[in-house]
Amino acid sequence: MSLSPADIAALLDANGLFEKTIMLERGDFLKKAGSTDTHIYYIEEGTVYAYIVDGEEERIVRFGYKGNIIVSLDSFLTESPSEFYIQAIKKCRVKIVTKKSFIRFIEQNEKGAALWTKMLENLVVQQMEREKDLLIQSPRERYERVLKRSPQLFQEVANKYIAAYLRMSPETLSRLKKR
Repeated sequence: MSLSPADIAALLDANGLFEKTIMLERGDFLKKAGSTDTHIYYIEEGTVYAYIVDGEEERIVRFGYKGNIIVSLDSFLTESPSEFYIQAIKKCRVKIVTKKSFIRFIEQNEKGAALWTKMLENLVVQQMEREKDLLIQSPRERYERVLKRSPQLFQEVANKYIAAYLRMSPETLSRLKKR
């Protein structure tokens, strides 16, 4: 069973799990470091990014844009504070599912349990791909891997954020894109 984020959102919606929709302006936080967050977010419009702060530097770990699901998984699973921030890059409309309603859904519904398994599988694969990206020395290879995996990213997200995600300067990214 292969489920896209849109398929997952449709299943969540069909089962009445979206409890509210919020609007974020550019720069608004969906989640701040040190807070506990047990929500699943579906990005209907706009763009967000998830990051941690290392000294003075933001270390971007993930993006979410139209049609994506994003969650502070460590906090969601443990119900403990997380060091991750999730912040709007562009104005966003975000649908929210609470952990309580989601857990009830997966415990009482076979499709829900299968959905949770698929969501976790997708997150593990995404994390493994991200780890591979970070281990690759060549900026060109990192750029090409991400471009192949997520071409929409380059249409939705400003170069300065993509460059930070790829751990290169914006100038290096610009040169790579011109080749």
